[in-house]
Amino acid sequence: MGTFDGKVAVVTGGTTGIGLAAARRLADDGAKVFIVGRREAELKQAVDEIGNGAIGIRGDVADLGDLDRLYATVAEQGGIDVLFVNAGGGEFTRLEDVTEKHFDQTFDTNVKGTLFTVQKALPHLNEGASVILTGSTAAGSGAEAFGVYAASKAAIRSFARTWANELKGRGVRVNALIPGPVETPGISGLAADEAGAKELKGYLAGQVPLGRMGRPEEIAAAVAFLASDQSSFITGSELYVDGGLNQI
Repeated sequence: MGTFDGKVAVVTGGTTGIGLAAARRLADDGAKVFIVGRREAELKQAVDEIGNGAIGIRGDVADLGDLDRLYATVAEQGGIDVLFVNAGGGEFTRLEDVTEKHFDQTFDTNVKGTLFTVQKALPHLNEGASVILTGSTAAGSGAEAFGVYAASKAAIRSFARTWANELKGRGVRVNALIPGPVETPGISGLAADEAGAKELKGYLAGQVPLGRMGRPEEIAAAVAFLASDQSSFITGSELYVDGGLNQI
């Protein structure tokens, strides 16, 4: 029997990188997995990769109508046991270059999207469900040109604390997962070209005490831990999976 046999899991931002790896891990361990993504072609490919009856739902987490449609579909399978709120993103922009568009795009996805993904899930969360929010080491590092993104991820940490308190009466656990630099398409997308991406990855790997970037599967293992009964006495916490980046 799998760890998540008979369980329903929802993964936003599930078409690539950490979200895809986590969805695959949960499905391999028996969960009925729903993934959410904005691009149809990537969504279909991800569903094929995950297998195990995974269902893809096209939508934008910053669009409340899309969230309503997501949960109407999920409700047909029963309540939600695992909610991995992973959709998010950002880009390098120094203070003097921040525009209203840059701010709105970052906060709409990372903060508004996270808030309403969880709020609209509330009627569907089973007793004892696990809610996992993807944060970032950037929230506490003060990295140059990453201020708006970092602020949005600091909000995620605050949400985890507050919601863990508000949902404790239902036995729902809420935790923040804090990945360090991970080898994903999102990291490459921060650079202007392939050469820039290679340089950025080399720099990031050099900052990590373990001397390398993380793999999506390593973050997925932490998601599985927080989703399972093995973490039954953990809520309101931050789990750093960062190779020691923010610890040493």
